[in-house]
Amino acid sequence: MRNPTLPALLTAEAVSSTGSAMTFVALPWFVLTTTGSATRMSIVLAAEILPMAVFGIPSGSVVARLGARVSMLVSDAFRAPLVVLVPILHWTGHLTFGLLLLIVFLLGLFNAPYAASQRSILPEVLGDDEQAVTKASGLFGAAKHLPLVIGPAIAGALIAWWGTSPLLVVDGVTFLFAFLTILLFVRGGGRVAQNDESRGVLAGVRYVSRDALLGPISLIVILLDGAANGISVAVPLLAYTRYDQNPHIAGWIFTAFGVGAICGSVLVMKLLNRFAPLRLARFGMLAATLPLFVVALPVPWPVVALAVVLCGLFVPLINAPLMGIITTRPPAALRAKVMTAVMAASGAGGPLGRLVIGPIYRFGGNAAVWIEIAGGMTVAGMLFMRTTSRLSASDAANLAPVPAVAQREPEALADAPVMQLGAQNS
Repeated sequence: MRNPTLPALLTAEAVSSTGSAMTFVALPWFVLTTTGSATRMSIVLAAEILPMAVFGIPSGSVVARLGARVSMLVSDAFRAPLVVLVPILHWTGHLTFGLLLLIVFLLGLFNAPYAASQRSILPEVLGDDEQAVTKASGLFGAAKHLPLVIGPAIAGALIAWWGTSPLLVVDGVTFLFAFLTILLFVRGGGRVAQNDESRGVLAGVRYVSRDALLGPISLIVILLDGAANGISVAVPLLAYTRYDQNPHIAGWIFTAFGVGAICGSVLVMKLLNRFAPLRLARFGMLAATLPLFVVALPVPWPVVALAVVLCGLFVPLINAPLMGIITTRPPAALRAKVMTAVMAASGAGGPLGRLVIGPIYRFGGNAAVWIEIAGGMTVAGMLFMRTTSRLSASDAANLAPVPAVAQREPEALADAPVMQLGAQNS
């Protein structure tokens, strides 16, 4: 903590995530109330994550060229005015559905480079100790999830009193705060010297595709994150259609997830001292998904909130270990490109995961929506357990990283886990 970089990054993350947590409720509610269409809401939220799938891989080259610190500054400098543009155009009567899609798409362009930059600084601050970086990833999870405890609940109350548009202005101000915090206090994150192994837009993809651990994980993440992304559409839709169009309930359900995730972030810091990271991730994969099947039943909203608390409790057991492995496993020159390659996999299923919620709701109502979400996540968790159990948790975490330009021998390729996945989502 003597180094100001880590506290500054955590503070910037916590503040900007607070604004984003309010927008998490405000934006879909804004679309629902102005258009009355669940399908249009799905399209808007899909447009937000689509850039990660399309431009996630090239953004790794941008981070490598600019450096992590400059990439974060550029991202916040653009996101602050973009998010404020939505309420301004709405108040002046110039906001069309097409223009809203364009703005949301442009906002999504900066998600992958920002997140990759934020995490690639950690080994520079903490060294290449996987456990230390994994614990720091747990701290970032807490900084991201803590705002979910208060942000959505505040948003639900303010929407009923204030409307949705002012909350988007607040989100823009939090991006500006993050920009100033990084500008003034973050040290390091400069350009990383490139070599023959790390040059080229697809260097990260080549590394991931040859790695016995990251390759299969990236494929499974497509399915896991695809299914999970449907939650951002399904919760507002649930509150709007099952619980009397009450924005407070949408806020409380998201808050319930935040409460569970904060407890899980504390829990994972303790468990990492006793269990290997992949063993925790395997347990978390299934434990986080099973409670969501309850939401498919016509239960009161407090029961839904309890199920979401349990889901949130186990999510850090997945995220912290995987982020620790992804961050420390590649060589320094490849970290940003490997990170954005995995994020592109995460984003590949996300747009579809959000888009299908509207049609599934029209076909089978909220029950069908939540069965699709929980079922997809459960299948992903079972595939993850099957794949990683072929390696002991300790051996998998300590496998020698594959050199970026090395060619696999046929025997190694034959031993590598091969996954055949169908419809995959984030």
